[in-house]
Amino acid sequence: MEFLGTTQTANYCGPKKGCGFSTLPLAVPAPEIQECYQPYYLPGYRCLKSWRPSLLYKISNAQTCVDEGATCRSALRPPTILPALRSALFCRYNPHDWDQSNELQMRGAEASRLWASRLTGDSMRLMQDKDQLTRQMQEGTSRNLGQRLSDIGFWKSELCYELERLLNESYSLETVKRRLECAAEELNCPLQVALECLYHREKRIGIDLVHDDVEKNLIREVDLLKCCQEQMRKLAQRIDIQMRDNRDAQHALERDLEDKTSAQFIDEKCFNLRNTSDCISFFHGMEKVDGTISVPETWAKFSNDNIRHSQNMRANSIRLREEAENLFQTLSDQLWKQFTHTNLAFSARISEVTDVKNKLQIQLAKTLQEIFQAENTIMLLERSIMAKECPLKVAQTRLECRTRRPNVELCKDIPQFKLVNEVFTIDDTLQTLRLRLRETQDTLQLLVMTKCRLEHELAIKANTLCIDKEKCMSMRKTFPCTPRLVGYT
Repeated sequence: MEFLGTTQTANYCGPKKGCGFSTLPLAVPAPEIQECYQPYYLPGYRCLKSWRPSLLYKISNAQTCVDEGATCRSALRPPTILPALRSALFCRYNPHDWDQSNELQMRGAEASRLWASRLTGDSMRLMQDKDQLTRQMQEGTSRNLGQRLSDIGFWKSELCYELERLLNESYSLETVKRRLECAAEELNCPLQVALECLYHREKRIGIDLVHDDVEKNLIREVDLLKCCQEQMRKLAQRIDIQMRDNRDAQHALERDLEDKTSAQFIDEKCFNLRNTSDCISFFHGMEKVDGTISVPETWAKFSNDNIRHSQNMRANSIRLREEAENLFQTLSDQLWKQFTHTNLAFSARISEVTDVKNKLQIQLAKTLQEIFQAENTIMLLERSIMAKECPLKVAQTRLECRTRRPNVELCKDIPQFKLVNEVFTIDDTLQTLRLRLRETQDTLQLLVMTKCRLEHELAIKANTLCIDKEKCMSMRKTFPCTPRLVGYT
């Protein structure tokens, strides 16, 4: 059994040879011998089987026999090499390999050090840039939250102001409604007086039983009192409906104000959060959850619509109150005139009522003139809007053509700025003209409604003129005072 690591060419591994040879044979490829063991290799080195015979041959040539008289046994075989020495000889490198390995190690270490230094510098710059970016984004978010709080505060103040005005208007409207109900009840007494006068005039006999102007005026006075009561009750019903609409607008404002208060509390809490706050935590995936239902434009439009709706309700309430005051004043004047001018001359009465009718006709004529001017203004605005469309098409076409410039020619130059500014200016002009057109159209509708109201009032005054001429000719000793006629008890 041979030692672990010995070569197959060692002399003690083969049969003993004679001493008839004076020199070693030439190096020829030895026949491949079937190994019966697993050769020993150092860790990390390849198999040295392919170059062992040539190395042994070199060792054999180096150990030639100097003494001619030496024994034949010592001249024919190389000296015996121990296994440890033989393994060291097989794994040995030359000095050039050693220097080259050391130089490669130093170059690798230098390259690794330079790469690590460069990576460290880049990492420091990256951390500084990201820290600055994070700080800037956090400051920007805080500024946006502050601006958002300012917007919420503005809309809260607007909502509170509008809610206060709406509440005051609703209270005033409710007071007018009570006055209408009281005034309608107060007219029962004059109505009973007029009916009793007619009953007493039926007791006339002879030629006095004539259908004269006094009787006619008494009959028409009864109709006037009933008409006054009916108008007051109808107006009270309209006011009741308007009060329900006011309450709806009030609830919308209160809900919006409550939502604004909650949002302000939440945004103030978010605005006061800092990196050192205790209540911050990770909420992974929240940036992917989009539970919003509005954008800043629709958010502001929602509150603006609520305010506008409330303003419209207040305007309607004011119109109703003015109509009620006008009704109070008109009916009170008519009733007092009927009471105080019963025995006045027919011509004076006609002159007075005719003067009122002429004034209404003058207002109606002026309103018709304003309607004509508004229609002309609408026509001119529509022409102006159509005239602005061609310059807008030219500017937008230029912009579209300039977008097809190749490569670096897509320059945001002065013409580009001017074209963009021109488009925005023309678009703003069109928006302004369209807004003015809508306002003029709304004004026209308002004028048309005013014309209808004037015609309606003119018809009422014509009926009043008929009543004043033919009915108000009776004398009464008692009549409700003006405060009671206008609903004050």
